[in-house]
Amino acid sequence: MGYNYLFQSAISLLTALFAGAMWALVAMGTPHQGWDNPRFWAILSTTLLPLFLYRQWRLYNRHVRKVLFMLDAIENNDYSIHFPETDEAADTNLVNRSLNRVAHILYNVKSETAQQEKYYELILDCVNTGILVLNDSGAIYQKNNESMRLLGLEVFTHVSQLNRIDPHLAQLLANCRPGEKMQAPFCNERGTVNLSIRVSDITVHKEHLRILALNDINNELDEKEIDSWIRLIRILTHEIMNSVTPITSLSDTLLELTEEENAPEEIKNGLQTISSTGKGLLSFVDSYRKFTRIPTPEPALFYVKGFVERMVKLARHLYPDTRINFRTDVVSDDLILYADENLISQVVINLLKNAIQAIESEKDRKKEGEIGIRAYCNEAEAVLIEISNNGPAIPGDIAEHIFVPFFTTKEGGSGIGLSISRQIMRLSGGSLSLLPAKETTFVLKFN
Repeated sequence: MGYNYLFQSAISLLTALFAGAMWALVAMGTPHQGWDNPRFWAILSTTLLPLFLYRQWRLYNRHVRKVLFMLDAIENNDYSIHFPETDEAADTNLVNRSLNRVAHILYNVKSETAQQEKYYELILDCVNTGILVLNDSGAIYQKNNESMRLLGLEVFTHVSQLNRIDPHLAQLLANCRPGEKMQAPFCNERGTVNLSIRVSDITVHKEHLRILALNDINNELDEKEIDSWIRLIRILTHEIMNSVTPITSLSDTLLELTEEENAPEEIKNGLQTISSTGKGLLSFVDSYRKFTRIPTPEPALFYVKGFVERMVKLARHLYPDTRINFRTDVVSDDLILYADENLISQVVINLLKNAIQAIESEKDRKKEGEIGIRAYCNEAEAVLIEISNNGPAIPGDIAEHIFVPFFTTKEGGSGIGLSISRQIMRLSGGSLSLLPAKETTFVLKFN
C-alpha cells in the first residue's frame, strides 16, 4: 500500500511539473495557428501524460502482484507456478520469462538440497555407528537406523521416551555435555547392550545442537574378558599341573616300594589317597584346559533344518527318559549356515542339556516341559538360532555371571560349559547371549 501511494504521488507531481513547464513555455512563446500552436501541444501533452503514467502505474501493479504471488507460492513449496510468455506485450513477456526463470532456479536449488539431505541420510544409515542429533530440550532432530536398532525403538522423537527402557540412560543422554565420553549398559528386549557414547556439538540457525555417537562395545568387552580368563587359566593350569604331577608320580613310586617291602597298611593307604587325589586334581584341571584349547573352526555350508533335527534326536538319545516336548521352527527349509558344524553342535547340545536339567530340577512342576528351537535370518542377513525352555527363570544376579569360567550353581558342575560355548561362538565369528525375557532364551548369532 505504501509503494502504491508513493507511485501515485510521483505521477501527480510529474504531471503537475510537466503541465507547469508546458504552460510556461506557451506563455513565453509567440502565438501560432494550426499544428504549430504551442497551446495545442501543451493541452495535448497535459492530457496524454497522466494517461501514460496511469498505464505505467497499472503495469507496475500487475508486475508487483505477480512477484508477490510467486513468493507466496514458493513459500508454500508450490513450484508449479508458471506465467505466460507469448500471449502479452513484449515487456510483459520479458518480465514473465524472468519470473519463471527465478522460480525454476529456486526449484532446482530446493531439489538439489533435498537430494543432498537424502544422500547424507543414506550415508548415515550405512554406518555402523548410531548417530543422534538433539537440542538442549531433548528433542530429537536426526537419527539413523543404527541408533534406533541399538536403543530398540521404532519411533524416537524425544529423550524422555527412553524412560520406559532405562531411566538412567534417558537422564544420561538428556544431561550429557559436549566433549564427554561415557559408557551406559542397559537391557532391552534384544539383550544387554553396553553403549559407548561420545558427545560433540554444533550451532545451526542460532540453535545449539548436540551430536551423539553411539557404539555397542559388548563384543569388545567380551573379547577382553575372555582373553583375560584364558591367560589366567593357562597360568593356573600350568602351575597346578607342574606342582601336582611330581606328587602323583612320586606317590606311585613309593606305592611300588611299599608293596615290595611289606610296609604298614597305613602308609599304603596314605600313598594311595595321595595318588588318587592327585590324579583326580589333574583330571579336573585338564577339563579347564579345554577352554583354552578349542580347535580352530573349519567352516563349511550346511542346512540349518537338518542340523536342528539331528540335535533334537541326539538330546533325546542322551536323555531317553525325559518327557519334555521339543518344538522346532526353522523359518526356511533352505536356510544355510556357514560354520564348523561339529563345534556348533557342542554349543547347541550343551544348551539343550542345560535346558533339560533346568526343567527336570523344578519341584512341584504343574506344566509340561517344553524346549523351543527357532532358526531364522534377521534384517541384516545374520542367522540366529534361539533355544528357549519353560523351566525356572535365571535370576538377574546369576544371569550376569553365567558366562564367567568356573561359575556354576549346579552340584558337581565345572562351570565351563557356557564359557566354552561362548568361546566357540566367538571363534566362529558369532556371539552367544541370554535374552532378558520371562522364558529362558539363549541366542546364537552368526554374522
